[in-house]
Amino acid sequence: MDGGLANPFNITYPTAIQTSLHSGATFAKFDPSGRFVAAGRADGSARVWDLNTKSTVRWLEGHVKGVTSVDWSRNSRYVLTASKDWNVIVWDLASDIDPPKKKVTVRFDAPVVSAAFHPRNSQILLVLLSAGDAYIVDLRKEHRTRVELCEVDDEGEDEAQMSKTRAAMAVARFDPSGKHVFLGTSSAHVLVFNTRTKTMIARHKIAGAGVIKGLEFAKNGRRLVTNSSDRILRQLNLPVYAPPSADGAYIEQELEPIYRFSDPINRVAWHAMACSPDGEWLAGGAADNAAHKIYIWDIGNEGQFANTLDGGREPLVHVHWHPSKPAIASTTNQGNVLIWHCPIPERWGAFAGGFEEVDENVEYEEREDEFDIEDENEFALRKQKEEEEEVDINSIEEEKRGDYWKWNAEDDEDIAWADDDPDDDLPGWKFKILMEEDSEMI
Repeated sequence: MDGGLANPFNITYPTAIQTSLHSGATFAKFDPSGRFVAAGRADGSARVWDLNTKSTVRWLEGHVKGVTSVDWSRNSRYVLTASKDWNVIVWDLASDIDPPKKKVTVRFDAPVVSAAFHPRNSQILLVLLSAGDAYIVDLRKEHRTRVELCEVDDEGEDEAQMSKTRAAMAVARFDPSGKHVFLGTSSAHVLVFNTRTKTMIARHKIAGAGVIKGLEFAKNGRRLVTNSSDRILRQLNLPVYAPPSADGAYIEQELEPIYRFSDPINRVAWHAMACSPDGEWLAGGAADNAAHKIYIWDIGNEGQFANTLDGGREPLVHVHWHPSKPAIASTTNQGNVLIWHCPIPERWGAFAGGFEEVDENVEYEEREDEFDIEDENEFALRKQKEEEEEVDINSIEEEKRGDYWKWNAEDDEDIAWADDDPDDDLPGWKFKILMEEDSEMI
C-alpha cells in the first residue's frame, strides 16, 4: 500500500507526531474548539488537557470503574463521561473547583458502552448499554423522559417475542444535525430513528458487513462511514429522510457503498476511524498488535490510499480528528495520546507577493503594465461599488447544505423541538485554569 509522491504544500492531513501526552488514557477526544483534549482512563477518571500548555487543567474523578466514552457539548462547557459502573456523569467546566461540579448523574441498569450529547442541546443524551439497548434521555423539565429505541417488528410479534429475536445495538450516534439517531446492529443493519418522536424511519441493510462496530459522519451529514467485523470500512451516501409518518411507515433500503477501504495485504481490523473537517480525508486506526498505524485515504480523489502514519511500537486503540485543523489524536495501549500535525515546509516565495519559486534561472520578461499605478479616481469608484454590495452572512450556501440541512427552527419541527428549553452552554463562558499559586480566566 505505497502512496504516490505528494506535493508537500498541498497536504491537508497530519503526517508527523507533534507531541505526546502521558495520560494513562484508553481514548482521547478533541473539544469543538480544538484547544482541549479529554482523555478517558481505565481507573474511572478522565483528564482534560490544554494543548497550548500541554498540561492537565481538570481531573474528572467520579466513576468507580473504567470510563468507556467522553463527549463535549457544542461550546465545550460540559463534558460527559460514561462508565462500566452503570453511570453517566455530566461535568460543568465553568465551576472553579477541581474536580468540577457534577451537573447531573444518570444511572442505568447495565454498564454503559457509550454516551453522547445532542449536537444542539446538552440536556438530551444518547446512551448505549452493554446489553445492546439504546436510550434517548431528555433531562429538560418539560420533556423529562428516558425512551428506549426499539427496532420495528415486521411480523407482528409481541414485545416479549421480539426482544428475543431482535439484533443487539452495537453502536449509537447522533447525526451532525441531531435530527436523527443512527444505530449499528449485530445483524449488518443500520437503523435510523427520528430524535423527536423516537420512531424508526429507516432500516438499511449493509450486505456482507457482519457486526456494525462503528459509525462516522462527514461534517455535512450526507456521508456515513461504517466499521464492521469483516474488516472493511464502507462509505455510504445517505438518502434524504422524510418526517415520520402517522402510520409508522419507514424506509427499507439496502445501501451500496460508494467506496470500500481496507488493507488487502495484512487484512487488519479497525479500532476506530475519523473524517477530516472538510470531508476530504478518512483516517483508519489499525488493530495491529505490533505497531501503531493510521491509514489515510483521499476521499476527494475517489477514495485512493494516500499514506500510512507510523506511531511506533505501542499499538493503537483509538483515533479522533481535530474539528478544524489537519491534526489527529491517537491513543496507544500504554495510555499515551499522540497529537499528529502537518508540518509546513518553508516557502520563501511567500514573502514576495506575486512571485514564485523556480528550480533554475529563467529570463524575466517585464509586462508592459506591470508597474502602472491605477488611477485614483477609478480606484475610489471601484472600492465604493464593492462596499455597496450586500453580503448575506446569515444563510448557508445551498450547494453546501443540500436538502438535508435545515437549521432554521421555524422551518423544521425537529430542530424546534431540540431548541425548546435550551441549555446554558453559551459562547463566551469562562474556563478557569486552576494553578497552585495563581488562577487565570480564559
